[in-house]
Parts: sequence; structure tokens; C-alpha cells
Amino acid sequence: MSRTGPPRTRLPRLAGALATALAATALSLGAASASASAASDVHYGAKPQHPHASPAGHTSPTASGSVGQLSLQTANTQGAVSPTPKVYLVFWGSQWASDPAGVAPDMQGMFQGLAGTADTWGTILSQYCEGATAGITTCPATATFVQHPSSSPLAGVWFDNAAAEPSKASTTQLAGEAAKAAAHFGNTTQAPNVNAQYVILSPTGTHPNGFPHTGFCAWHSKTSSSYGTLAYTNLPYVPDLGAGACTTFTDGRLLSGIESTETHEYAETVTDFWPTTGWYNSSGGEIGDECVNLDAYLTLSTGRYDVQGLWSNAVSGCVTHG
Repeated sequence: MSRTGPPRTRLPRLAGALATALAATALSLGAASASASAASDVHYGAKPQHPHASPAGHTSPTASGSVGQLSLQTANTQGAVSPTPKVYLVFWGSQWASDPAGVAPDMQGMFQGLAGTADTWGTILSQYCEGATAGITTCPATATFVQHPSSSPLAGVWFDNAAAEPSKASTTQLAGEAAKAAAHFGNTTQAPNVNAQYVILSPTGTHPNGFPHTGFCAWHSKTSSSYGTLAYTNLPYVPDLGAGACTTFTDGRLLSGIESTETHEYAETVTDFWPTTGWYNSSGGEIGDECVNLDAYLTLSTGRYDVQGLWSNAVSGCVTHG
């Protein structure tokens, strides 16, 4: 598993109009090769920075007090859930040379350990499925279920550090980075991308999609590309908010917020892979939206991590273990 991206070839400096033409052509070809659509500013499962607050431009079912059973929205046989989750961590930008909170090793460690019998949190997801009748709240045996990973779901790590991430990356730029990552990891057809989720991690001091002023900790979405529909997450540098943000814990641990946030988005991507074809409640809340007021520490072989509570249809409530 490569942890650094290969060197990228740069166009030579040419004079006058030729340089301008080549630059324009390179941009056009880059967009065509990734073919990430001009993503609309629609996001899902936006975790609020503080419980009971709705991020700007998003609704929070928990904030309004509306919770309830999740139901399957479509009978689709792919894209409703991720039956065998594969996580690709993309550390975007040369600014990752500075990582004051230690986010990069923390996120890798969490996903390296999030499997097997030690991961009692992830087993909550195994009750959800696709390929069944729309509207159900309990999956039949004939459906395709989310499988609890027996080994790490971390399928790849890439430090895309040949250039800086834009200081205020737009939704379209984030979606484009997801398509670029799919190409980097060789996932260039739809088949591997029905389980791949690309987590776009922004470095300290950046403001992807207006973070932190829009009130969200992170969100997930989908984008069309030459490689099929891609699931991706916008995960800002949450420790920039300080300890206590994006988590209910008040013990001063700086990494708890980003761990809680990413477990929220991971679970929602697994159970509503290509929004909104998967599982959510009557108010549009996904599996993590209903439970932002609940966190727990989970001890894995790689360390101890803050996991956010998830909605379980099996018990009609928020839980931190299956």
C-alpha cells in the first residue's frame, strides 16, 4: 500500500501563446480524464460542529428532534449500500508536510484496526442491505447485506502532495480530487467503485467548502466520473476547531472530533452509498445524523478511538455497539 503518490510530470515552460494554449489543453484533458461532474452543492450526512445545531445549507434531523427507523429508499441492487467497504484515504495537498495534531497516522491507524471481533461498533452496519423492496425497515434473508470486515477496510493511502490544495476548495474541486484518486488507485471502471469510498482529507489551515464557517464537521456525497459513480467524503482538518468540537467528549483529547466525524461519515457512506438510494428516516436523516449526541471510545488493535453512535433499527435507538 503506497503512502506517497508517484511524481507527477509537469509541462515544460513555453513562451507566449503556445504556453497558454498548452496550459488550457492540459486543464481540459485533466477534467476529461477524471470527468468529475460539476458537482452541485448538495451534501449528505453533514455532521454539525455542535449537537443540536444545523450546518448552514444542511438540515439536521437530530437538531429538530426528528428521529426514527431507517427505511430502504430504493430496490437498487447496487449503490444503496456498500456490501464490502473499501476505504481510500487521500491526503490532499503539499500542506500535509505540516500535521500538528497527527491526523494522518491517526486516521490510518483507525481504519487499519476497524475490523474483526475487536470492532464491535462496525457490526451495527451489518443489519442493513440492498436489493430488497423499497420501504422495508428489516432486511430479508435474500437481500445483499453489508458484511462486517474480517480484515482492515483500508484499501489505500495517498499523499497527493505534488501541489497545494486550494485554500478554499469547492465542491467541484473536491469531487475532482476523488476522481483523481480513483485513477491513482487503478479503480477506473464502475466495478471497484461500487464499494470504494474516497475520503478527501484537507490539511490544517484550509477551508474546504467554507469550513469551518458553514458549521459542518464533514459531509459525504457522490459524483459522476469517467470511472462511474464515486462515493466520497469531504473531511476537513477538524482539530483546527480545537478539542471538544465535533464530539460529545470533553476530556480535551484533540483527535476525538475528527475520529467521531469520520466514523459518522464512514457509516453513512456504507449505508447510503450513492445518496439518496440507501437508508434514511422520514426526515432525511441517515444512520449517523440521528445520533450525534452519542460517542464512545472503542479499543482496537491499533489504539483507542472515538466512534460516534449510530441508529440501529434492531433496537430502535442509538447504539455504539452491535
